[in-house]
Amino acid sequence: MKNQVALILDFGGQYKELIARTVRECNVLSIIKPYDITIDEIKEMNPVCIIFTGGPNSVYLDSSPKCDGEVFELGIPVLGICYGAQLIAHMLGGRVEKCDTSEYGETKCFVENDGYLFKGLDNEQQVLMSHTDRIVEIPKGFGVLATTADCPIAAYGSEKQKVYGVQFHPEVEISLHGKEIIHNFLYNVCLAKGDYSMDDYIKNQIESIRKTVGSKRVLLGLSGGVDSSVCAALLAEAIPNQLVCIYIDHGFMRKNETQHLKTVFEKRKLNFIQVDASERFLSKLAGVDEPETKRKIIGAEFAKVFEDEASKLGHIEFLAQGTIYPDIVESGKNKSAVIKSHHNVGGLPKDLGFEGVVEPLSGLFKDEVRKVGQLLGLPKEIVNRQPFPGPGLAIRIIGEVTREKIDILQRADVIVREEIEKSHERADQYFAVLTNSRSVGVVGDFRTYGYILAVRAVITSDFMTCEYAKLSYDLLSKISQRITNEVKEIGRVVYDITSKPPATIEWE
Repeated sequence: MKNQVALILDFGGQYKELIARTVRECNVLSIIKPYDITIDEIKEMNPVCIIFTGGPNSVYLDSSPKCDGEVFELGIPVLGICYGAQLIAHMLGGRVEKCDTSEYGETKCFVENDGYLFKGLDNEQQVLMSHTDRIVEIPKGFGVLATTADCPIAAYGSEKQKVYGVQFHPEVEISLHGKEIIHNFLYNVCLAKGDYSMDDYIKNQIESIRKTVGSKRVLLGLSGGVDSSVCAALLAEAIPNQLVCIYIDHGFMRKNETQHLKTVFEKRKLNFIQVDASERFLSKLAGVDEPETKRKIIGAEFAKVFEDEASKLGHIEFLAQGTIYPDIVESGKNKSAVIKSHHNVGGLPKDLGFEGVVEPLSGLFKDEVRKVGQLLGLPKEIVNRQPFPGPGLAIRIIGEVTREKIDILQRADVIVREEIEKSHERADQYFAVLTNSRSVGVVGDFRTYGYILAVRAVITSDFMTCEYAKLSYDLLSKISQRITNEVKEIGRVVYDITSKPPATIEWE
């Protein structure tokens, strides 16, 4: 490793990626590994610190996950968060029991001893608590650093041993000064150099790509999403004119999106191949209205189209993918808990004869990918692009997909996005859904029977959960008026006010 590394040991906590991202925001490279990583592997990584994540278990049960106790003999600073804090206490001779009163949500925390961890911070802190067990006795040689009304040991530590534990979650936004606490740990306790930056990442990746690929060619399935677009830009920078990008237009893109992508990437030092496969995809979806069937058909057809196009290019030695770090973590690599499987480029066939795979973004979180895109000069429309499903508008059309419905939705969707963007009202993702229902209306003296269009806008930090965006009535009225005036096939506009859970962000 060229950079100092903060090792995150995963004990099953839902916020492990937030911990890792917060550490990186402090300019220290973080890497997530399973809790049962061996001591030899830790020594080989030579981390500047080790952070234990939270987790759903009780440390005093024999079945609960525990790391090798030798980790405390390495002389490496350790920080435990929630379950991690309880585990440190349990393993070093303290005591953990079930709470008399559990704490959940926003809580006031009172600093008893600022020391290194709370240096420069207020004595009263707002933090997120989420626990049913608590530490009732700390190990010998440790001191209490903070308390809450129901938790006498909300934080503890030993400056001599450089081992600390916090019962709350400093990595989440609700903990108002949590990032500063992690920063204090990294720089006051671990004496971190802060040598991690996106400029440095780009430089190292360019060097690595050139070393791996040499003078050979690389093939990338370019979807136009943030990850594949940044991957293409980085590869074009590293190996000019050796990258071949196949962009498959399945006919379900947003209005003018294909032309915009073509304009952007034809200016880069790569071979951009656009494939219009819209008729091929539409014919496969004829008569299909079940959402999961749509997805499977589109995914399978995408792989076939890609294979057909790749076979025309002669032998290409490397396949590139826009895999990012959360894809690896969520897919259960390195024994992390499987959250969801990720299949890049539509689940491509494995018989195309590639020598290897190049994944230059596989160490980055999404916000870091966007930053790399900015540094490489990609336009903000691509770098800040909202999540867009692989099947595209096909799963934002309820029922059978037809060319007429795609045209209707494209015209309506662009109005939704234009008006919300102009308003500057807060929404992290927003789009239109063409329902399969019609309703009676009246235009002038004539009866109409137009489609019902739903508008979806949500607020979220991680897209795992969301709240509906509380857009103003004036904005919603303007959106409705424009759509019903400009898209004659739509007779009624409704606004989706369902959060996730119970709903998903997408309708299908």
